[in-house]
Amino acid sequence: MTDAPSPAARKPGRAWVGWLVRLAISALVLTVIFRLVPLQEVVREARKLSPWLWLGGLAAFLFGHAVSAAKWRLLIGEGISYSQAFRAHLAGLAANLCLPSVAGGDVVRAGLVYRQAKDPARLTAGSVADRLIDTLGLGLIAVIGGLAALSGGGSRNPNVLFIAAAVAGGIAATLAGVLLASRILENRAFTGRVGRLVRSVAAAISGLAREPGRLAACLILSLGIQTIFICINIAFANAAGVDASAAAWFFAWSSAKIIAIAPVSLGGLGVREASTALILKPFGADPAQVIAIGLIWQTLLYASGLLGLIIQAAWKPAARDAPSGSARAAIVEPTL
Repeated sequence: MTDAPSPAARKPGRAWVGWLVRLAISALVLTVIFRLVPLQEVVREARKLSPWLWLGGLAAFLFGHAVSAAKWRLLIGEGISYSQAFRAHLAGLAANLCLPSVAGGDVVRAGLVYRQAKDPARLTAGSVADRLIDTLGLGLIAVIGGLAALSGGGSRNPNVLFIAAAVAGGIAATLAGVLLASRILENRAFTGRVGRLVRSVAAAISGLAREPGRLAACLILSLGIQTIFICINIAFANAAGVDASAAAWFFAWSSAKIIAIAPVSLGGLGVREASTALILKPFGADPAQVIAIGLIWQTLLYASGLLGLIIQAAWKPAARDAPSGSARAAIVEPTL
């Protein structure tokens, strides 16, 4: 009688299936996009941008992620240098965009610095908090941008207020739910390795919640980083002659990025571009131009992901810095 395959043996197959499903959804969305907006129109709009503007956008994008790595380091506790955090952050970008794995970039970057962290639970909690803070920052930008776009007369579409209110309400409910769950879980008695890990992470999240100054500083950094990214898109849009206000871009880009967080596509490819075009259409923007800007932005994402792969491949850590097999398993296994 043949033994049934172990869960560990089945996980790689599930990982590939998930990756292929996301790739198929991205391909489907892009196919629909190019049916509605001919590819030659998108290419024509993209050619309006100079290579120097693209390189400047890439430099600003990398600077934003250098600050993002510093923000993440503020949240994950002691034992990890900035250079280690930045390398891991770039590797996480590559994982988000390039690697066929269900492990997201947040898990990959945490796994790469797990051995150096003095408190693994704080590392996990800080990574979760980093993602929540970024989402909160995007929500605030969406609300402020939407209200500014409406007051500026760029659009009378009431859906702007509805989307802004839905984004704000959803993020507030998520944050409240995470804090409530962490308070409940840290006071429960768990048995086993996974149970103890859950309790320690919940306690670390509650501990972070008692550091409002640190969290506020990270939120300010997140707002600045997202503002840099939106300004890159606005610069591209101005070069292409997109007819939409800066406030409309702040509203549409941040809203579309929140939508693209849903794990239904490959790194948000297709979903982000379609969402941005739909949201900006009531503000007078041409969908072909908006999609062209979105695809050019996507090239910045892949360029940074490739850079992350190159740096990670070229960096040879000392033996004491390399995570052991058990350490890697502790980070990766619960997420698969």
